Amino acid sequence: MADASLWVFGYGSLMWNPGFPFAERQIATLSDFHRCFCMRSIHHRGTEQEPGLVLALDRAVGASCDGLAFCVAPEHADETLAGLRERELISSAYLEAELEIKLRDGRLVTSITYIVDPDHVQYCGGLPLEEQAGIIAKAVGGRGPNNEYLFNTAAHLEELGIRDPDLSWLSGHVRALSG
Repeated sequence: MADASLWVFGYGSLMWNPGFPFAERQIATLSDFHRCFCMRSIHHRGTEQEPGLVLALDRAVGASCDGLAFCVAPEHADETLAGLRERELISSAYLEAELEIKLRDGRLVTSITYIVDPDHVQYCGGLPLEEQAGIIAKAVGGRGPNNEYLFNTAAHLEELGIRDPDLSWLSGHVRALSG
């Protein structure tokens, strides 16, 4: 890794809390995946007894996900990758993949991207939005309330001008359930 820059694609908390130094940041699009609350969180935003939900990239041919691409300078690549693996691969529900993304400026780059393993016990793709809202409104884990994760991600997407109708709907519904 030491001889080349590392690109990392963020679509959830990595967008507003990357936790690593970066030399460049751009809006980017990943094809054939969509962002959704399809992974039960038993560490960060829930517990084993009362799991929360976290976002993951779920494969969906023809779909796309807009997020942020971070370019990490070569001298920080190894340390960044080690930190990401410690953070993202905590329960093996995410798979590390090298996928092509399209940067807003038109460049195509290969990025480290964490996608959900649909065969993992924590995978819960296809939950109705109402059910997701009920879970997110109540769950709390080691990194805080599940609704905080939703609200931070939705707010950051809005700041970036990225439309995500499901997250917007969930934010409104979870606020009503929590209030």
